[in-house]
Amino acid sequence: MAYKSHFKFSNSQRNGIFLLAVLIIIFQCIYAFVDFSSESVQPDKKVLEKFRQQVDSIKKVELEKSKPIVYPFNPNYITDFKGYTLGMSTEEIDRLLKFREENQWIHSAQQFQEVTKISDSLLDQLSPLFKFPDWVTDPKPQVSRTDYSKNPNHRISGSKTYDQKIDLNKATAQELQKVNGVGEKLSDNIIRYRNRFKGGFISEVQLQDIYGLTPEVIERITNDFAVKTPRHIEKINLNTATKDQLVTIQHIDYEIAHYIIEERTLREGFKSFDELLKVKKFPIRKFEIIKLYLTLN
Repeated sequence: MAYKSHFKFSNSQRNGIFLLAVLIIIFQCIYAFVDFSSESVQPDKKVLEKFRQQVDSIKKVELEKSKPIVYPFNPNYITDFKGYTLGMSTEEIDRLLKFREENQWIHSAQQFQEVTKISDSLLDQLSPLFKFPDWVTDPKPQVSRTDYSKNPNHRISGSKTYDQKIDLNKATAQELQKVNGVGEKLSDNIIRYRNRFKGGFISEVQLQDIYGLTPEVIERITNDFAVKTPRHIEKINLNTATKDQLVTIQHIDYEIAHYIIEERTLREGFKSFDELLKVKKFPIRKFEIIKLYLTLN
């Protein structure tokens, strides 16, 4: 029959089929009796824990580096944004700003808490950063008005009366060098700064702008010198000044002038100079110098 032809194989074909059958049997036996599962590796717990601690330590260091540095500051000049970054609530910030709008000043951490009503825990965090002026933290004995009116030439310990002081706009380098801490270089810096303006200084506060003068040295200078012949300037009305007028003032550029006018518009005019402290990017450290050029007529 025809189907029988399908089962007729040559010798080589039969050998091939036999070899294939043997291979199949061998692989089946290997699969059945050989364990191919890999042994589970048990990690060294001590090594793993040590590595984890190292990673945590590195993370902690990086986290500390990424934290913003908060420098000491005068709490009287806290703005909305500054208060928010310090963790104060909107109500606490508003209490502080309202207190300052009344032209009152905070002189201690305890008074800061009384005004703002912040919690004890937040006060403990903030108070180490408070930096008050020297006349608050280290007050010096002063002459009462009654005593001073009777003796206008009375000398406060460590300083001179106004009449005894030398005019800062006429002082020589040699006279300036008599002040402890003022050498040849600093006296030259003072005179060079004075000569930048026709007429010299407007006020002693401008000494803050002179490179190299520390607050301590400035205090010593003002004990012996005063601006008795101030430079005449035409003051600018803060509530009507244009941007071009504002940028003629020291430490005010076009960006700050823009923010001043923006704040002035929102307030429908400034009521006091202290409101400038709420202007975005306002140079707070130069506030007293900037005020020299302004009026609120």
